[in-house]
Amino acid sequence: MRIAIITGASSGMGREFVRQLSAWERFDELWVIARREERLKALAGETELPIRPLELDLAKPERVQELEALLAREQPEVGLLINCAGYGKFGRADELSPEEQLGIVDLNDRALTAVTLSCLPYMRQGGRIVQLGSLSSFQPVPYMAVYGASKAYVLAFSRALNQELRPRGIRVMAVCPGWVRTEFFDRAVVREQSDAVNYYNRFYTAEQVVSRAYRDLYRTRKDLSICGLPVRNQVRLVKLLPHSLVMKIWLKQQHHA
Repeated sequence: MRIAIITGASSGMGREFVRQLSAWERFDELWVIARREERLKALAGETELPIRPLELDLAKPERVQELEALLAREQPEVGLLINCAGYGKFGRADELSPEEQLGIVDLNDRALTAVTLSCLPYMRQGGRIVQLGSLSSFQPVPYMAVYGASKAYVLAFSRALNQELRPRGIRVMAVCPGWVRTEFFDRAVVREQSDAVNYYNRFYTAEQVVSRAYRDLYRTRKDLSICGLPVRNQVRLVKLLPHSLVMKIWLKQQHHA
């Protein structure tokens, strides 16, 4: 059995990756992972692929172990892994809950790494891995300090892993969008710090970002997908400027300077 696995599939980017996948590749089964089982079951009406919903909170190591056990029992070929599970919080690090901030690291980094490593033994030549990063992957982001750092890890891990897995014929690509209109903001904006991040220069839709990601994944050899020329130009500029200046500009945009 040849399968695809998508984490964070119940909403936002993950859900959109589910919806568009059948237009690019066919699989015997699509394993969709998230905490909200009812939303996962609803995905059956949004894709032509057979769905297996897995209600797993990947921030908990024991739930990742359940996925590992399932893989070991069924021995599928994992043809595609897309890691979208993650969240962020806007606000000052010394005023946000330590538990929530450590949870960002647990889900965005530890769980992403654990799921990736768990799937690698079941991947063959031609397999693909997509990791959801962010425009924040390229710069330190005050008032999103832990989230930005977590996404920097995703980008570095993905690009290095892509080189390591090249001899096996397995491709790894990071997707690093700018602002995207999803449910991310429902959790990221803390009422007591609602003005921490208040300037958004432009928004893209999940459909736009995922469409670009699949095109880059299946039609190019890129290890990085960025939707939108303005976002790509911003990444180029950030690489040239000192991070101190980049953060100063960001703070001024957010009315903290």
